Amino acid sequence: MSAAKKEAAPKAEKAPKAEKSAVKAPKAPKAKKVVAIKDAPKVASTEKLINLLTTPHITEKTSLAMQNANTYSFRVLRNSSKPEIKAAVELMFGVKVAKVNVVNETGKTRRFGKLQGRTQDIKKAYVRLAPGQTIDYEAKIKA
Repeated sequence: MSAAKKEAAPKAEKAPKAEKSAVKAPKAPKAKKVVAIKDAPKVASTEKLINLLTTPHITEKTSLAMQNANTYSFRVLRNSSKPEIKAAVELMFGVKVAKVNVVNETGKTRRFGKLQGRTQDIKKAYVRLAPGQTIDYEAKIKA
């Protein structure tokens, strides 16, 4: 019965498409993107980049990361960004950086008798170097 209904239903014919004209209307020119000064990339001075890395952070965990994943860790200034850290490592050690991860550690509360204090917050950067690149801390100290 369903086959009979399909045959009985009139088929709609498609209307022929109108031919496209050979001349296209010109497109309007694209507006130029205006970049505000606050959006411009910040370029840090060489002096700031040198002071950005405070110390290498060497522990058992980071020494294993150095051997297995070619990742080095540094304590950095708290107001530093990933591109600045990358530029600082490349400038100071002459290596190619593949990736930078950052960890903000909050300070711990400490007591001394009745007095209660707090240690400083620190920022650590885990820097992965490109394959074949290494940092030799001992050579940098002697130089």
